[in-house]
Amino acid sequence: MSTPDSTKIAVIGGDGTGPEVTAEALKVLQAASQIENFDYQLTDFDFGGERYLKTGEILPDGTVDALREQDAIFLGAIGHPDVKPGVLEKGLLLELRFQLDQYINLRPVKLYPGVETPLADKTPADVDFVVVRENTEDLYCGTGGFLKKGTAQEVATQTAIYTRKGCERCIRWAFEYTQQRNNPKGKRLTLVAKTNVLTYGHDLWDRTFQEVAQDYPDVEADYNHVDACCMWMVKNPEYYDVIVTTNMFGDIITDLGAMIQGGMGVAAGGNLNPDPGGTSMFEPMGGSAPKYTGQGVINPIAAIGAMSMLLEQIKQPAAATRVMNAIQTVTGKKMKSQSAGRMGYSTSEVGDLVIEAMSD
Repeated sequence: MSTPDSTKIAVIGGDGTGPEVTAEALKVLQAASQIENFDYQLTDFDFGGERYLKTGEILPDGTVDALREQDAIFLGAIGHPDVKPGVLEKGLLLELRFQLDQYINLRPVKLYPGVETPLADKTPADVDFVVVRENTEDLYCGTGGFLKKGTAQEVATQTAIYTRKGCERCIRWAFEYTQQRNNPKGKRLTLVAKTNVLTYGHDLWDRTFQEVAQDYPDVEADYNHVDACCMWMVKNPEYYDVIVTTNMFGDIITDLGAMIQGGMGVAAGGNLNPDPGGTSMFEPMGGSAPKYTGQGVINPIAAIGAMSMLLEQIKQPAAATRVMNAIQTVTGKKMKSQSAGRMGYSTSEVGDLVIEAMSD
């Protein structure tokens, strides 16, 4: 359903099983809109490996401007077995992050009821924190080069870029988010960096963090070295409320987070431009899983979780909460496993179960 004032959502189904999990997320979106009475308008974009193989284009001219006009983007998955790794990721995912200035990567690490975690004796109450990853700087800027490439004397450089603006806007957003999250166990924001070794770039991060913290006296400002964080995430995940970190370290620890919350099949994330008029993108973290394409066995829970995050971003908090509660009902009471082919239901049946739970 759409009206002139409808929320505009771009849909990129992408590669492999991406279109399958996207279909379930869109089913849930439709059900949520009917229950909570809001309008939206979808626009499909056929970006991904198939288009690249046919045309040689990743993002055609004018695409970014068209996406900038959308209120949000939903992405299924990118990654094609016939396309060299890194081509689509850099040409589409990273390009959109930079062009749309999606400077926040938001990754909830939440263990749903009924989902197995490799951590002994940990429950959903223990695994429930959020990672805020800076999303447009660090080693991902692509600054570097080769000298004498292909020879025995070859030298390669890869330079991490950090700016005061980039650090501060991410850190300040993370403090605001920690306040809003309002954890009943206490509001704590943990900076994860490596200040004892990366004594320039991460010194900038630490100084900025300490300065911004003065504006948020109700939030405990905490610090972990990244190696210590990896240990504590496994041993005592209940310690964390919100983590803020650099692009590279965030990339690594969010994958660790996905494993302790039950695997990539349940992990969802958002690439946010939270500024007025900004366009944010939401996606499941599981990848395109091409070996499962077309079999109806892939888990759509992560995609549906990403849709819940999108609903929150477009200011439909009641719908977002309804979807999240339904997910937890389905994982806790219906699904046998979160692994592809072992769920006890097909991909579309899991989507139907979430919709059914939304109405309860």
